[in-house]
Amino acid sequence: MNKIPLTVVGAEKLRIELQHLKAVERPAVIQAIAEARAQGDLSENAEYDAAKEKQGFIEGRIAELESKLSNAQIIDPTTLDAEGRIVFAATVELEDVESGDSVTYQIVGEDEADIKAGKISVSSPIARALIGKYAGDTVDVQAPGGVRQYEVLDVKYK
Repeated sequence: MNKIPLTVVGAEKLRIELQHLKAVERPAVIQAIAEARAQGDLSENAEYDAAKEKQGFIEGRIAELESKLSNAQIIDPTTLDAEGRIVFAATVELEDVESGDSVTYQIVGEDEADIKAGKISVSSPIARALIGKYAGDTVDVQAPGGVRQYEVLDVKYK
Protein backbone atom coordinates (compact mmCIF):
# COMPACT_ATOMS: atom_id res chain seq x y z
CA MET A 1 0.00 0.00 0.00
CA ASN A 2 1.18 3.54 -0.68
CA LYS A 3 2.43 5.74 2.12
CA ILE A 4 -0.11 8.30 3.30
CA PRO A 5 1.45 11.71 3.98
CA LEU A 6 0.39 13.30 7.27
CA THR A 7 1.64 16.23 9.29
CA VAL A 8 2.59 15.64 12.93
CA VAL A 9 -0.62 17.40 14.04
CA GLY A 10 -2.78 15.36 11.63
CA ALA A 11 -1.30 12.06 12.80
CA GLU A 12 -1.92 13.03 16.43
CA LYS A 13 -5.57 13.86 15.67
CA LEU A 14 -6.04 10.43 14.07
CA ARG A 15 -4.41 8.73 17.10
CA ILE A 16 -6.73 10.63 19.46
CA GLU A 17 -9.80 9.64 17.43
CA LEU A 18 -8.65 6.00 17.36
CA GLN A 19 -8.08 5.97 21.12
CA HIS A 20 -11.54 7.51 21.71
CA LEU A 21 -13.22 4.92 19.50
CA LYS A 22 -11.47 2.04 21.26
CA ALA A 23 -11.80 3.31 24.84
CA VAL A 24 -15.21 5.03 24.79
CA GLU A 25 -17.33 4.27 21.72
CA ARG A 26 -16.61 0.53 21.38
CA PRO A 27 -17.44 -0.33 25.03
CA ALA A 28 -20.57 1.86 24.90
CA VAL A 29 -21.93 0.10 21.83
CA ILE A 30 -21.13 -3.33 23.31
CA GLN A 31 -23.13 -2.31 26.39
CA ALA A 32 -26.02 -1.10 24.19
CA ILE A 33 -26.07 -4.43 22.34
CA ALA A 34 -26.11 -6.34 25.64
CA GLU A 35 -29.02 -4.23 26.91
CA ALA A 36 -30.96 -4.69 23.66
CA ARG A 37 -30.40 -8.47 23.81
CA ALA A 38 -31.78 -8.54 27.33
CA GLN A 39 -35.08 -7.16 26.00
CA GLY A 40 -35.86 -10.46 24.33
CA ASP A 41 -36.90 -11.08 20.69
CA LEU A 42 -34.11 -9.73 18.46
CA SER A 43 -36.08 -10.03 15.19
CA GLU A 44 -38.17 -6.94 15.94
CA ASN A 45 -35.76 -5.07 18.22
CA ALA A 46 -34.92 -1.67 16.71
CA GLU A 47 -32.43 -0.83 19.47
CA TYR A 48 -30.51 -4.01 18.76
CA ASP A 49 -30.42 -3.30 15.01
CA ALA A 50 -29.28 0.29 15.59
CA ALA A 51 -26.57 -0.78 18.04
CA LYS A 52 -25.29 -3.47 15.65
CA GLU A 53 -25.21 -0.92 12.82
CA LYS A 54 -23.29 1.55 14.99
CA GLN A 55 -20.91 -1.22 16.01
CA GLY A 56 -20.20 -1.96 12.34
CA PHE A 57 -19.48 1.72 11.69
CA ILE A 58 -17.16 1.99 14.71
CA GLU A 59 -15.25 -1.19 13.84
CA GLY A 60 -14.90 -0.01 10.22
CA ARG A 61 -13.56 3.39 11.32
CA ILE A 62 -11.11 1.74 13.75
CA ALA A 63 -9.78 -0.47 10.95
CA GLU A 64 -9.51 2.53 8.61
CA LEU A 65 -7.61 4.63 11.18
CA GLU A 66 -5.26 1.77 12.08
CA SER A 67 -4.51 1.23 8.39
CA LYS A 68 -3.87 4.93 7.76
CA LEU A 69 -1.60 5.26 10.78
CA SER A 70 0.36 2.12 9.92
CA ASN A 71 0.91 3.43 6.38
CA ALA A 72 1.51 7.03 7.43
CA GLN A 73 4.55 8.99 6.40
CA ILE A 74 4.62 11.64 9.09
CA ILE A 75 6.23 14.87 7.95
CA ASP A 76 7.25 17.61 10.37
CA PRO A 77 7.29 20.92 8.48
CA THR A 78 9.76 22.45 10.96
CA THR A 79 12.44 19.95 9.91
CA LEU A 80 12.02 20.52 6.18
CA ASP A 81 14.82 22.12 4.20
CA ALA A 82 13.21 22.56 0.80
CA GLU A 83 15.15 25.78 0.09
CA GLY A 84 12.03 27.89 -0.41
CA ARG A 85 10.26 25.38 -2.64
CA ILE A 86 6.62 24.49 -1.96
CA VAL A 87 6.37 20.93 -0.64
CA PHE A 88 3.94 18.90 1.46
CA ALA A 89 3.30 20.53 4.88
CA ALA A 90 4.55 23.94 3.71
CA THR A 91 2.47 27.02 4.50
CA VAL A 92 2.01 29.22 1.45
CA GLU A 93 0.86 32.82 1.16
CA LEU A 94 -0.78 33.56 -2.19
CA GLU A 95 -2.24 36.59 -3.90
CA ASP A 96 -5.02 36.31 -6.46
CA VAL A 97 -3.55 38.22 -9.43
CA GLU A 98 -6.97 39.36 -10.65
CA SER A 99 -8.57 40.50 -7.38
CA GLY A 100 -5.49 41.22 -5.25
CA ASP A 101 -6.91 39.10 -2.38
CA SER A 102 -4.34 37.31 -0.21
CA VAL A 103 -4.85 33.83 1.22
CA THR A 104 -2.66 31.51 3.27
CA TYR A 105 -2.85 27.73 3.01
CA GLN A 106 -0.98 24.81 4.51
CA ILE A 107 -0.68 21.77 2.25
CA VAL A 108 -1.74 18.72 4.28
CA GLY A 109 -2.96 15.13 3.88
CA GLU A 110 -6.49 14.36 2.72
CA ASP A 111 -7.71 13.54 6.25
CA GLU A 112 -6.43 16.85 7.60
CA ALA A 113 -7.89 19.15 4.94
CA ASP A 114 -10.10 21.92 6.30
CA ILE A 115 -10.49 24.93 4.02
CA LYS A 116 -11.93 27.06 6.85
CA ALA A 117 -8.74 26.45 8.85
CA GLY A 118 -6.56 27.22 5.82
CA LYS A 119 -5.54 23.58 5.26
CA ILE A 120 -5.81 22.19 1.73
CA SER A 121 -5.39 18.60 0.61
CA VAL A 122 -2.19 17.73 -1.19
CA SER A 123 -4.40 16.17 -3.90
CA SER A 124 -6.47 19.34 -4.46
CA PRO A 125 -6.01 21.19 -7.78
CA ILE A 126 -4.47 24.23 -6.12
CA ALA A 127 -1.97 22.17 -4.09
CA ARG A 128 -0.97 20.13 -7.13
CA ALA A 129 -0.35 23.36 -9.04
CA LEU A 130 1.71 24.82 -6.18
CA ILE A 131 4.02 21.88 -5.43
CA GLY A 132 7.55 22.63 -6.59
CA LYS A 133 7.03 26.39 -7.03
CA TYR A 134 8.92 29.18 -5.24
CA ALA A 135 8.06 32.61 -3.80
CA GLY A 136 7.66 35.01 -6.72
CA ASP A 137 6.31 32.35 -9.09
CA THR A 138 2.91 32.74 -10.75
CA VAL A 139 0.65 29.68 -10.78
CA ASP A 140 -2.40 28.91 -12.94
CA VAL A 141 -5.03 26.86 -11.10
CA GLN A 142 -7.96 25.17 -12.80
CA ALA A 143 -10.89 26.09 -10.54
CA PRO A 144 -14.60 25.28 -11.02
CA GLY A 145 -15.18 28.86 -12.22
CA GLY A 146 -12.30 28.71 -14.70
CA VAL A 147 -8.55 29.28 -14.54
CA ARG A 148 -7.35 31.46 -11.65
CA GLN A 149 -3.89 32.91 -11.43
CA TYR A 150 -2.03 33.26 -8.13
CA GLU A 151 1.33 34.77 -7.25
CA VAL A 152 3.28 32.98 -4.53
CA LEU A 153 4.20 35.65 -1.96
CA ASP A 154 5.85 33.50 0.73
CA VAL A 155 6.66 29.90 1.64
CA LYS A 156 7.11 28.88 5.29
CA TYR A 157 7.84 25.59 7.04
CA LYS A 158 6.19 25.97 10.45
